[in-house]
This record gives sequence, structure tokens and C-alpha cells, in this order.
Amino acid sequence: MARQLLVCLLSLCFIFSTTVLAQEKTGLSPSLINKIQAKFELDAHARSMRNALTSVSIKDLSEDRKVLASHNTTFSHKIETKGISNQKSSGRCWMFAGFNILRPVVLKNLDLDSFEFSHIYLQFWDKFEKANTFLEYIIEFRDENVQNRTVTFLMKNPCPDGGYWENFADLVTKYGVLPKEAMAETASSESTGMMNKNLNRILRKHAGIMLDLYRKNQSVKRMRAAKTQALTEVYKILVLNLGQPPREFAWRHKIKADQDEKKERDEEGHEEGDDEDEDEDEDNDDEICEDVVQPVSEVKIFTPKSFYKSFINVDVTKYINIADDPIRAKGTHNEVQITKNLYDGQNAHYANVSKATLKQIAIAMLLDNQAVYFAADVSPNQDSKKGIMEAGLYDFESVYDMDMSINKRRRLLYRDSTVNHGMAFIGVDLLNEVSQKWLVENSWGSDRGKSGLWTMYDNWFDEYVYNLIVHKRYVPQDVLDILEKPAKKLPVWDPMW
Repeated sequence: MARQLLVCLLSLCFIFSTTVLAQEKTGLSPSLINKIQAKFELDAHARSMRNALTSVSIKDLSEDRKVLASHNTTFSHKIETKGISNQKSSGRCWMFAGFNILRPVVLKNLDLDSFEFSHIYLQFWDKFEKANTFLEYIIEFRDENVQNRTVTFLMKNPCPDGGYWENFADLVTKYGVLPKEAMAETASSESTGMMNKNLNRILRKHAGIMLDLYRKNQSVKRMRAAKTQALTEVYKILVLNLGQPPREFAWRHKIKADQDEKKERDEEGHEEGDDEDEDEDEDNDDEICEDVVQPVSEVKIFTPKSFYKSFINVDVTKYINIADDPIRAKGTHNEVQITKNLYDGQNAHYANVSKATLKQIAIAMLLDNQAVYFAADVSPNQDSKKGIMEAGLYDFESVYDMDMSINKRRRLLYRDSTVNHGMAFIGVDLLNEVSQKWLVENSWGSDRGKSGLWTMYDNWFDEYVYNLIVHKRYVPQDVLDILEKPAKKLPVWDPMW
């Protein structure tokens, strides 16, 4: 009897506890709402903030005037580069950043005042390669349920704009590059939304066709035959939107006149004019006008790869990815799956190092006049009108009168932060060999920032810069050794990427 009583008591306790837990899991109850409302009171600060926020942009209201007052654009070292590119309404920042570290090489090698690469050329091949890779993954995951998380990820955006340095390096190595004159931008290259929708629709359609074929006859060979038809349609869409990439092209460039020759011509022209009458002077003026026309090189025929070899010839395979990943242990090698654009290319992979190591290597490159590609979360604490990136630029905590701080690791892990934009460092300001701020070349056009440039303060680097692409010759051996370790495989939805 006592035993039965004990069982009954335990059962009642279980029922009571589960009932309480069930009550705790309910939605917002009127009593809870009343409780919160009863405690809420608008004090003088809250009333003034409410009045301000209903009339003024929160960013304008919260921008810290002390930070703005101390802002300056003096840098101890700048790389000479000219021109600001504009990716417009496309997700090609990774490609523009890659070209922005190569452009100073062309400017220097050819002594040019300006130069711009054809971004649309690599965009074309990037899209075509991504289409092929997507369809190959459909074959690879043919036995998986279409609601498998990886397959779902692929189906969500079969042919995206975004990419990584490894994608850029693989494209340049395989396809070479063009000057902008050889393949100019189009409406679809600069605003990719509708083109992408149509590409994705075609790719999803053919993914379904290929999977249906496999379910009927278990033949991978038939899937690949269907893939060829799919790629034929993808190619047509790309040509209609972007144009057909040239296999070869004619190109010439302006040549700067030798300074000694120019001075000699000027002196000769001046001497001839001293003893001539007014009519002769007028004729001579015409001759002088012809003399100052800038000469150009002879026209030559190039392929995209021969153009790259002739005027750039940078071995992009010598660049490596180093990151400040706050989620994982330093000294680890990590690889993010399904981030390659070429199916036979490389996924994004990186050595995880300290922020101090990132800065040390970036400074070494900049002092050697080498631009540095980097990726960051560009959303917080940057003013696109003034070209400022500084942690604490916006004082939202004072506006709301509450602590809103989250450390870098948790921001990334809890999806408050993400690696969403690629740019290039082209300068640094050092004080006693310690970085104070960084000069950033963006790809948002010259009407944003300070003529297309941003001043990034060191505290912004600490909080929002995640990885750099650097040349091996500037990297300590212990960091290079990290990349020789087997890489830990990370899923494509990892918060670091």
C-alpha cells in the first residue's frame, strides 16, 4: 500500500511539474503584458529620444560628434593608384577587390594614368562555371532527399553573384583577363537581379529533369547528357545578357612622353617662335598642338591569357587566405565546403591567426607598395557619405539607454555579424610602427565615401575585419605551416562565411 502511495505521489509531482513547464512555455499572456507595461515609464531622456527618433534618422541622431571631430585622412604610407570602380547593383565585390590589387601593377608596368579591367568578362565565366558546378553537385547528391540541408542550400541560389578570393584566382588562372574596352559592362552585368532569377529558374528546372532521369534508370551517363543541354541554355542566357566573351582582341595604350624629349621639343618650339612674325607664330601654335598629342603603342592582338602574362603576370596562386576566426582555435586550417565556383577548383580555406598577425602582414605588404585584399562585415559603424569606419561611430546605447554590446565571437556565432564585403587596403597610418588607421579602396563608385575611399580606424579593423588575402613572401613560416595541416571541413552555412 505504501509503495502504491509513493507511486501516486511521484505521478502527481510529475504532472504538476510538466503543467508548470507547459505554462512557462506559453505565448505572451495579458498578465505578462500588463506587468511589463506597468513597469514601463518614459523618463525625460526617453521622452526626448522618442521625439527625436520620430523625426530624425537614427543614424544621424546617434553619430558620435566626438568621433567625427577627431577624424582625419592623413596616412604615413599610400600606394599610388588611380580610378575608383563601381560594382553597382551586383554582388561582385570579391571580383572588384581582386582586380583592385592587380590594377596598381598595370598602372606601374605601363606607366598609365588610368586603367580598368573588364569585370563582366570574368563575371560571364564565373556564372558559367557556377552553373556547371551546381549541376555536378546535383549529380553528386543524386541519392539524397531534395530536402537534405546541403541540397536545399544549393537549390536556394544555384548561381549566385557572391564569391571568394579562391574563386577569383581560379578564374584568372583559367581564363585570363581583359581591359574594359574589350568587353564593356551591360545593364544586366551592373544590375543582376533579373538575370539571376532566370538563370536560377533554368538551373532548377534542369536539376529536376536530371534527378527524374536518374530515378527512372539509375544512369549517371544520362544525367550528364542532360547537363550538357542545360549548359547550352545557360550559355545562351549569359550571351544575351552579357555578350559573348572574345577569344582574342586588338588593344593599344597611351604612352607617356619621355620627359627629356618633351623638354627638348618645348625648347625647340620656343626658339623657333622668337624670330618669326605673328602669322608664323599662329602656324607654329598648330604644330605645337600636334606635338603634345599623347602617343599610343602599336596595335597588338592578345588573348585574355596573353594579355595577363604581358602586362600583369602576377602568380595569384602564391596568395593565401589568413583569417581572424573568433569561433575556432588559432593555428587551425579550415576549409568551407561548396564555396568553389569551378567544380575542379578550390574551396575557400584559411589559416586562423591572431588580429596582430593579420596587421603585421598587411603592414609589410603595404610598405612594399602591395595592395591587400580583405573581407569584412561592412554594415556596422561606417558612414558611406563621409567615408569613415570606426567602432563606436554610432552611439545607439546612449539613444536607447541600454547595454547593446556583444563580443566578436558571439556576433558571428549568433548571426549578428557576417563576412559580407570584399575591399582593398591601399594605405596605412603608422605611429611608432603601430597602425592607427587604414586607407580602403572600395568598389561603390567615386560618389560614395571620400571620392570612393574610406578611412578605417584600427578599432574597426579589430571588430569587423575577418580575413586577408596576402602573398606568401610576407607570411611567417609558422603561418604557412598551418596551411600544410589537414583542413577541418566546415559546412557552407558556417557563420564564418
